[in-house]
Amino acid sequence: MAELTGCEDNWGRYPNMKKLLAAAILVFWIHGTFLYAERFTASAFKVDITPPSGIKMWGYSARQGDSTGVLDPLFAKGLVLGDGQVRIALVTLDLGRTFAPVSMGIVRELASREGDIDEVLFFASHTHSGPSLESHLSKQDIPGWEMTMLKKISDSVVKAGKTMVPAAIGTGIGEAWIGHNRVKVQPDGTVKMFWRNATKVPTSPVDDHVGVLRIDNLKGEPLAVLVNYSCHPVVLGPDNVQYSADYPGAMSRLVETELGGGVICLFLQGAPGDINPYFDKTPLRENGVQSMRETGEELGWEVVEVSKAIRAEAPEKPSLKYSLDTLSFDLRWDRDTVISGLKSMAGEAAAKRYEQLFSQKLELPVTTLVINEEIALTGMPGEPFVQFAMQSRQRFPTSSTFFAGYANGYFGYFPTLQGAVTGGYGGNSLVAWIEVGAGERMLEHSLVTVYEMLGELKKVPGP
Repeated sequence: MAELTGCEDNWGRYPNMKKLLAAAILVFWIHGTFLYAERFTASAFKVDITPPSGIKMWGYSARQGDSTGVLDPLFAKGLVLGDGQVRIALVTLDLGRTFAPVSMGIVRELASREGDIDEVLFFASHTHSGPSLESHLSKQDIPGWEMTMLKKISDSVVKAGKTMVPAAIGTGIGEAWIGHNRVKVQPDGTVKMFWRNATKVPTSPVDDHVGVLRIDNLKGEPLAVLVNYSCHPVVLGPDNVQYSADYPGAMSRLVETELGGGVICLFLQGAPGDINPYFDKTPLRENGVQSMRETGEELGWEVVEVSKAIRAEAPEKPSLKYSLDTLSFDLRWDRDTVISGLKSMAGEAAAKRYEQLFSQKLELPVTTLVINEEIALTGMPGEPFVQFAMQSRQRFPTSSTFFAGYANGYFGYFPTLQGAVTGGYGGNSLVAWIEVGAGERMLEHSLVTVYEMLGELKKVPGP
C-alpha cells in the first residue's frame, strides 16, 4: 500500500506525467496498428463447383447430348490479397467462360457485405468440358445448379476474407511448348485452320511464357501458386461428355501434389485465341484422356521447377491498386445481314441466339491490377489472340506482367488488327463480333491505367 501511495505522490509531483504516458501509449498503439495495417496479407481457397449431370456442355457444336458424369471435378479457386486498406479476391473458374454480370454481382455483393472484400475479379480457364453458361439478364433467369455454384464461391470468398495471414510474394518465369498457332496462312495468302499438330510442326506466333506467382506465409510455406499460360484447353474433344478441367486441371493436380502442404494452384488463362494444344480434340478411343493428362503434366513439371526457385518476400510497403473500367464498342458486322443469313443457313434457333447477343450494349470490362507497384495483371473479357499477351510483357513498366483472357465477362474473339485482316476462325468469323481494334484499345487503356497507378502520369500539367 505504501508503494501505491508513493506512486500517487509521484503523479502529484509530476502532473504532466499522466498526459505524457497516455500520449506514449497512444503513439505506440497507433504506430503498432499502422504497422499491422501495412502488412501484406493473403489467403486462398478451393471449392468443388461441379454441377450435376444432364446439363448442356460448353464449347463444341458437334457435341451430341448433355453431360453424363464427371471425368475430373471442376473447381473455383480463389486468392484474396490485402494491403491493410484494400482487399481483392481473384477467383479462377474451371469453366468455359465467366458468369454473366448479374451472377458475378451476387458474389461481389456478398463478399463486400460479409467479407469486407473491395472487389472480386473472375477468370475462366475456358475448358470445353464444362457446363454451358448463359448471359442471364436477371436473378430469376439463373438456374438452380448455377446458384449453387455462386453460393459456394460466395461463402468461400467470405471465409477467406476472414482468415487472411501475413504473407510474402514472389514471381518467376518458365517456358513450355504444348501448343501451336492454329491459323495457317497459305502461300497465296488464304487461311487454312491448323487445328491439330500431333507432329509438332513449328508455327508462329506462339507464346512459350509460363508466368508463376507464389504466395507464402511468413514461415516460408507456400499457400498458393498462380500459373499464367496461353493455350486452348481442348485436348478433349466433342466425343467427351463428362465434366473435365482439361489440361489445366491435370497441371494443377500435379503442382499441388508435388509442392504439398495444402498449397492451392490456380490457373490464369492467357491469350489463346489462336493457340491450340498439339493434341487438339483427341478422340477418347485414341487415348484422349491420357493425352490431356500428359499435356497438363508437361506444363505442371515446369511450374513445379519455377515455383521452387521463387524467393517470396514480404513487401515493405504493400499496395493494391485495381480498376474494372467499362469501354464501349460497336458491332463489327451488319446486324440485319448476319441475322438474315443465319436464319436461312442455320435456322431460327441460331439466329435468335445471335440476335439477342447483338442487341445488347457492347460494354466491355477491362481489368487492371497492380500489386506492390511491381506486378501488373491485365485482362480482357473474351478470347484474345496470343500477341496481346506477348505485347503486354514488352510494354508494361512493371517487373512482372500477367495477361488474362476470359476476365470478368465474355464477348467472343479479339483478333489483332492483322489477324482480322488475315482471317480464319476468330479472325473474321462470326465469333469475332466486336469491332476491329478492340483488343488494341483495351490493352492500351490498361497500359495507361498502370502508368497512372504507378504515379507516372499526373493529373496536373508539368512545369
